[in-house]
Amino acid sequence: MSDNTFPQSPSRRRFVGVAAAAVAAGSLSQLAFAQTNQAITDAASSTGADKTAVRPLRIHVPESQLTDLRRRIKATRWPDREVVTDDSQGVPLAMIQELARHWSTDYDWRKVEAKLNALPNFVTEIDGVDIHFIHVRSKHENAMPLVVTHGWPGSVIEQLKIIDPLVNPTAYGASASDAFHLVIPSLPGYGFSGKPREVGWGPERTARAWVVMMKRLGYAKFAAQGGDLGGIVANVMAKQAPPELIGIHVNFPATVPPAIAKALQVGDPAPASLSADERLAYDQLSALSKRRAYALEQGTRPQTLYGLADSPVALASWLLDHPDGYGQPAAALTSAVFGRTINGHSAGDVTRDDVLDDITLYWLTNTGVSAARFYWESHFNFYAAADVSVPAAVSAFPGENYQAPQSWSEQAYHNLIYYNRPEKGGHFAAWEQPRLFVEEVRAGLRPLRT
Repeated sequence: MSDNTFPQSPSRRRFVGVAAAAVAAGSLSQLAFAQTNQAITDAASSTGADKTAVRPLRIHVPESQLTDLRRRIKATRWPDREVVTDDSQGVPLAMIQELARHWSTDYDWRKVEAKLNALPNFVTEIDGVDIHFIHVRSKHENAMPLVVTHGWPGSVIEQLKIIDPLVNPTAYGASASDAFHLVIPSLPGYGFSGKPREVGWGPERTARAWVVMMKRLGYAKFAAQGGDLGGIVANVMAKQAPPELIGIHVNFPATVPPAIAKALQVGDPAPASLSADERLAYDQLSALSKRRAYALEQGTRPQTLYGLADSPVALASWLLDHPDGYGQPAAALTSAVFGRTINGHSAGDVTRDDVLDDITLYWLTNTGVSAARFYWESHFNFYAAADVSVPAAVSAFPGENYQAPQSWSEQAYHNLIYYNRPEKGGHFAAWEQPRLFVEEVRAGLRPLRT
């Protein structure tokens, strides 16, 4: 692509103008949590500003909310221990009690709050919902605009370690030609974004909202990246094929062919014609079908999950019980909680406090149930072949729910510009292996720059 593909000056003028105006007026919104994160909207409305304007946001949690959190954790009424010696009945009691002990005594939310406030945070109303996003521009002139979307049970906290390497590549031994302008939004109903008050906010509407958001920031052309639900949003956006979208990179690819999906649905053994990579993926998907109880509940009865709003430990155990390619709870999260490698699969760069930063964000914003509704709003198989023609890059991490074969990826993404099977990393790749993840994003989207 020519240098003119990513026009810089309108966006830069708008970004600098918004920031300068906010500083001059002293109007950075303070997000004061009450029972929910609705205060985002209230704080922004009180300034009298245009809700569709891009408004700076500053995060502040009252100490009373943190005190209440610790009190609730210590008041937990625990069930009896599981009657098995593994995690086949769910999150083991020892695991959640270890996390709760640290959460109520040693954990410090202020550290991640400071990290978030060190970044440019904004909110803008799209289709009646306030959308929060982090927007970090690169100093390099021809940087590629990129919207990166998190998944469940994640948040923008998953992406904190990849921001500077992607925005400022020369500081990490990479080329200026690999620089990105990053926009990292919170999904509707998640984190600091508003909670939809009507039905219809699934992947399709979110994908369209992201296009509005990027255009509002002055980006005439951009790429999209995502894992988990973020990968679904990127796939849907590619299916919609807006003219502003130049390509996608996903680390949660949707590649399963219809015949394979049908065989999995009825529980058939793997077809004999499968290659070794395809057989591995089939076996992983077969195992995954037994680890999707959380998705079934969220996809059918999310409003039943009142415990997520009432008990921090209930919320934590629900969010932890997410599978990867190695087991359930996800191996990286389990190892992070215990601070040592469990079952042979390390946490990578994920720490126990990283895990608690994410869970605490869900608690403080009371978004356990509103986030779950995103599954209720999704009406298709997340793993079924994406069937898109927009240029696409796929990184198939070994610890993902399933490691998508190149053969399936080529069928699902008709203009596959990059495919790689990194040597390590799993479902939470940006958290677990941020350096490797950054290399994958750079390599995967590099063909779009030429």
